[in-house]
Amino acid sequence: MSDIAKQREAIIRKYFDGCNEANVEKMMHCFTKDAVHYFPPGLPDIPWRSARTIAEKWVWCVENFGSSWTIENVLVGADGYEAVIEWTHWKAKLGEALRGDEWYRFDPETGLITEIRAYYASRVDKERPMNELEGFDYAGRGYALKPPVQS
Repeated sequence: MSDIAKQREAIIRKYFDGCNEANVEKMMHCFTKDAVHYFPPGLPDIPWRSARTIAEKWVWCVENFGSSWTIENVLVGADGYEAVIEWTHWKAKLGEALRGDEWYRFDPETGLITEIRAYYASRVDKERPMNELEGFDYAGRGYALKPPVQS
């Protein structure tokens, strides 16, 4: 893995650490000020615009849903300008989880995240405790089957 790929993966992992810690400042340090986070239709107030908005919205999810996240896979483009990850969003207070992917774009000068485009593995079904691809062997591929330990 190239040094630039390692740096991009590190910033994504720092962002997820900040999400899991509900640490606004830590998350904000991963983004350009004008970053945008896009989502599939159905959520209120989307897309989220600005580093502060993105960070504060995730803190709200931690406080209200018991949210935590695991990164399952990371792939960084050779030039370091883009990356894609697979993740699981655990919502402990709701007894739900959602799997999906995100496509990242980075600022070439600072290496900070400028854009995230989220895609869900399946349509959100509130009747299912785990929203994921039908028939995919998550356990067999080593994916997280429970949320990370909360402190």
